[in-house]
Amino acid sequence: MAEGLSDPARAGGTFPGGEAEVISLKNVHKSFGSGDRRISPLAGVSLAVARGGKLVIIGPSGTGKSVMLRLILGLLEPDGGEILVFGRRLSSLDGYELQEIRKRMAMLFQGGALFDSMTVGENVAFPMRAMGERDEERIRVVVSERLRQVGLPDTGDKMPSELSGGMRKRAALARSLACRPEIILYDEPTTGLDPITSDAIADLINDTHASLADIRVTSIAVTHDMRVASKVADRVLMLYGGRIVGDGPPEMFRRLGEGAPAPGASEEDRMIRQFVRGEAEGPIRTVA
Repeated sequence: MAEGLSDPARAGGTFPGGEAEVISLKNVHKSFGSGDRRISPLAGVSLAVARGGKLVIIGPSGTGKSVMLRLILGLLEPDGGEILVFGRRLSSLDGYELQEIRKRMAMLFQGGALFDSMTVGENVAFPMRAMGERDEERIRVVVSERLRQVGLPDTGDKMPSELSGGMRKRAALARSLACRPEIILYDEPTTGLDPITSDAIADLINDTHASLADIRVTSIAVTHDMRVASKVADRVLMLYGGRIVGDGPPEMFRRLGEGAPAPGASEEDRMIRQFVRGEAEGPIRTVA
């Protein structure tokens, strides 16, 4: 077992330090396809996330990182196991109850997923209107504040096509923040961005988390970028082969990635080292 790999079955809904458990996955399975084409990105994953934490999920492509986010949001249903969010078992909720849970969460999709036919301001206002807000002055004030918060003042009248890739990510984050969510899910927030812009997005994620400290927002990001993971996370989790192979602070992953493998290193530790170092040779199988 990897150094620092956490006990997947925390009981009682709290962590040792007393933090509330806001998300819990218990022996979750999820597969796609059938027969020889069947893939199982999650094969019995158990995980507990504390309120107010910053969790980053890493791992090779196709290992279920984005699938996990969609399961937490209720966009996918598990084939087996349980998922609890805010103490509610998602599989037991009706459509209205699930929608009420989703109102407390936000997701930043890989490409930003802005509506091309709407202005940036209309995009940011969309979740407020979708949740029934009718006070246009309040919408205007919130839109202006959220765009200012992500460093995009005076862009409300622009179209998404007029923005750079990094600016579109920022605009999408502003939309995610419109209703002050208690959980923010980031799906590959720096994909397609240059290293400098990626670093700026990492700073923005940290700033966003700090700005919502009064509601103890929980941030979960999936990424391939270890620099982003190290900068954002207070906890890193690595998925491979349908299971968790590493779970601990960023320092643990940095240490395992340095130098030669320690004598008697576990397979999980060698997987972490291979991924952190970006090496083709190792226990993680790659497809050219």
